[in-house]
Amino acid sequence: MAILVIEDDPKTGDYLKKGLRESGYTVDVARNGIDGLHLAREQAYDLVILDVMLPGKDGWQVMDALRSERDVPVIFLTARDHVDDRIRGLQLGADDYLVKPFSFIELVLRVRTLLRRGVVRDSEIFQLADLQLDPVRHKVTRQGVNIVLTNKEFMLLHLLVRRQGEALSRTVIASQVWDMNFDSDTNVVDVAIKRLRAKIDAPFERKLIHTVRSIGYMFSEQP
Repeated sequence: MAILVIEDDPKTGDYLKKGLRESGYTVDVARNGIDGLHLAREQAYDLVILDVMLPGKDGWQVMDALRSERDVPVIFLTARDHVDDRIRGLQLGADDYLVKPFSFIELVLRVRTLLRRGVVRDSEIFQLADLQLDPVRHKVTRQGVNIVLTNKEFMLLHLLVRRQGEALSRTVIASQVWDMNFDSDTNVVDVAIKRLRAKIDAPFERKLIHTVRSIGYMFSEQP
């Protein structure tokens, strides 16, 4: 498994490189956002660990660019601990957000969790109306058209499809997809649903993702 660390602090970057290599991973380190984004584009990494406060391009810009081009798990590792920063990172498509100072053991556990998700094997292919979801191949199609999703978008759709016909609250969705609890006044789930609808529903006449008033969302052929 190959990991890209984008971290401008030499001490932290070297510490992460050494520790992750000792944990069995191949590790590259970029010292600024521009170099980090270039490496992420040029090489097939299994996971990216990304700081926010970077020279050249900050972590927000790197994350935004990555999500428009690549489906790779990303962990923000940053000193920015305000809840708004955490929400912003997750809304941009990050899979996890860890605040400095951090426990290296906790970081490795989160890395392993994300990497395990990337290789989960589920033999069942889900079909609803003209949509097909293949968990093994990580593939989604509607009317035979391939739909490219980020890792989080795929996880969100997989949850909705597996529990089709069931109204899921935002709290349930957040806990299942992000492994985190969110305050009721945050809109991380709503933003993710909006992005998913733009890919799954907007180009097609039949809508499959429905808002259930005062509860959350449901995946169904029926409105």
